[in-house]
Amino acid sequence: MRQPGGLNLRRWLTPGIGVKRWLLVVFVGLLLLALGAAHLIRQASRDLQPGGVTQVVLDAVTLQFLPYPLRGLTVGLVGLLLVALGAYRAARALTDPFRSAEAGPLVELIYQKRILARGPRIVAIGGGTGLSTLLRGLKEHTSNLTAVVAVADDGGSSGVLREELGIPPVGDIRRCIAALADAEPLMNELLQYRFPGRASDPAPEAGGSLGGHAVGNLLIAAMTAVEGGDFEEGVRQMNRVLAVRGQVLPATATPLTLHAELADGTVIDGQSRIANVSSIARAWVTPDNVRACEDALTAIAEAELIVLGPGSLYTSLLPSLLLPEIRDAIAASSAVRVFVCNVATQRGETTGFDLAAHVDALVGHTGPGIVDAVLANSHFGARVPSDYPAEPVRLRWPPAVAAPPKLILDDVVDPDNGHHHDPARLAAAVVRLYERESGSRRRSGGVARTA
Repeated sequence: MRQPGGLNLRRWLTPGIGVKRWLLVVFVGLLLLALGAAHLIRQASRDLQPGGVTQVVLDAVTLQFLPYPLRGLTVGLVGLLLVALGAYRAARALTDPFRSAEAGPLVELIYQKRILARGPRIVAIGGGTGLSTLLRGLKEHTSNLTAVVAVADDGGSSGVLREELGIPPVGDIRRCIAALADAEPLMNELLQYRFPGRASDPAPEAGGSLGGHAVGNLLIAAMTAVEGGDFEEGVRQMNRVLAVRGQVLPATATPLTLHAELADGTVIDGQSRIANVSSIARAWVTPDNVRACEDALTAIAEAELIVLGPGSLYTSLLPSLLLPEIRDAIAASSAVRVFVCNVATQRGETTGFDLAAHVDALVGHTGPGIVDAVLANSHFGARVPSDYPAEPVRLRWPPAVAAPPKLILDDVVDPDNGHHHDPARLAAAVVRLYERESGSRRRSGGVARTA
């Protein structure tokens, strides 16, 4: 029921938005006014002299020439049409000055503030495109969103800015901010735009010193400089400037270096290199004494739902979880904790991994009991890209851990790309899982954990 000019009547009448009750008050007021007018007319008709001009006019206005049953019906229908027309035109007159093509109808903003603000407090931890995909879906269910993003990337534009400016990598933070920006997809296109060339090639023909850099990366770097080099504050201000629905936070303000030891004992340094190797035995980050972002720890402590993943297991998810403060905060949280497994393996770091192997690697690096449930894809009929060397994650269960988490299967895959999650389906599955688990906890009297 989207009306011309973008006035969405169905949205205006959404339960809890705070409009229907006042419409009812207006209606009752009009009804009382009409009753008062009817009493005045009745009294006047008694006092007037029969046959006079005033009496004739009054009889015409009160439809005395119609049969009695039709008088009320006719007046009621005309009144209903006038009220509907007046309400519609009044809403248009009040909201049009605040509308814009980018922001959409004012009712959408009210809907976000009234309805989405009541949604569950969700913390999503990870990086890469997987985390931004999840956020893009979750922002339609709640505005109480916090994305805690890994800062171990050392390749591309992020790697160059990290080396030249000494700031943590910003690429994954940029993707998450774009996903949560209210002006999506226009804001997404702007933040993701890359100048032609390579970030490491300053030659003019390669795009100059901006070659290969994403606009969003440069904006975050600039905001950090404006804030006197305070990276956390720079990201915090980017959230505010771009009207992010929720907040995007770095796991730490210190650039991390990811290390991995392979099964044969070889040690690989750097996220960009580790992403291309397989048979990883263990991973860790340096420096090992960094402080986690305080806002991230607060969000985890207050969360009702914590989601780990989806995303590259070793290079996007684990770097944040390998920080002791974040790992301990998750372990001590009373929130529902969910691991979202990838729908497909990744060439290199998870080649040949099935569902149980993903969980084994996660628990092996973080400790038992880190999650309460694992959400995995159950639909394998989606179209698979022919040019991507990967395979769907096989559903072998349980993992080789002492107390396996609960397994939840759902259709969360993109029907057009069997190697990616669908944002809407994934978010809906996560919210259903949360509602089911939180409802079960309420019935059983809650849950208590210690780090």
